[in-house]
Amino acid sequence: MQSSRRAFLKGTGSAVLAAALGNTAAAAPVESARAGGARVHVIQTGHVKVKETQIEGCGHGRVRRLGPILDTRWSQWLPTYAWAIEHKEGVIVVDTGQATHLKSLPAWHPYFQLAVQFRIEPEEEVGPQLRALGIGRKDVRKVVLTHVHIDHDAGLSHFPHSQILASAGEIKRASGLAGEIRGYLPERWPSWFDPSPIVFEKTAFGPFDRSLKLTMAGDVIALPTPGHTPDHLSVAVLDGETILFLAGDASYAEHQMLAGIVDGVSPEEAPALATLGKIRHLAKTNPLVYLPTHDPGSAHRLETRKLTNLAKAA
Repeated sequence: MQSSRRAFLKGTGSAVLAAALGNTAAAAPVESARAGGARVHVIQTGHVKVKETQIEGCGHGRVRRLGPILDTRWSQWLPTYAWAIEHKEGVIVVDTGQATHLKSLPAWHPYFQLAVQFRIEPEEEVGPQLRALGIGRKDVRKVVLTHVHIDHDAGLSHFPHSQILASAGEIKRASGLAGEIRGYLPERWPSWFDPSPIVFEKTAFGPFDRSLKLTMAGDVIALPTPGHTPDHLSVAVLDGETILFLAGDASYAEHQMLAGIVDGVSPEEAPALATLGKIRHLAKTNPLVYLPTHDPGSAHRLETRKLTNLAKAA
């Protein structure tokens, strides 16, 4: 990344974060999980390849958002993870990953034809992998969607018996022809798809001023993390004193979160920078394992409980 671009992002991020957080000393404390908490499984649902400027945006405004179409540089094949939280109140799945239907995409859409490639086989879909873990369809109590981009909602058909939770704003943005133009595929949602809207409560969680407990125990929490999409959310799982932060696409990798680098598809830079700043603040004040959907290091960090190292932050 060019030094001038790094300086802009760092400077803008500081200003936005200061406005978003106010007095950081007043951030709400995060309580430890109770004994006998949740177990989190990482499930890799195939691979995706995107442009380098989708992962790390270049420029600003429309120039940044056109980068994934115009760039000629492809990323390596990246994992697409879904997450299964085994909890005494029932299994919670976060995102449903890819599915084989993503190997056939609308020919009229420039992004689908020029900026993304998928690689997945039927046995790699989330349903068969959950069954291999001993988790059946009716065992999954809730499915939480961080957002409904096609590599996060493609496996919905495996969950006809589960309560589906998503941001109402995200579903509205994804619906109809306008949603298709934005890069969603609402026509591929199952006919029974009728998600329950997530409405955040005015209950602070660290630097996040709103949150929603997804379990009665209060150890699985949804958090608003706008940026990649305006209504993107993440899920925090309390594992003792450690927070397992299921980040969705808040960033494509941990080092981009630490450096405050906005991706190439976030509609606006300021909300994305504020979100990344809040995650860094949370990691500064609590042991935190950062787990984005497409980070090749996420599975290892979960297995080893490798904490985010703020010394690497920009």
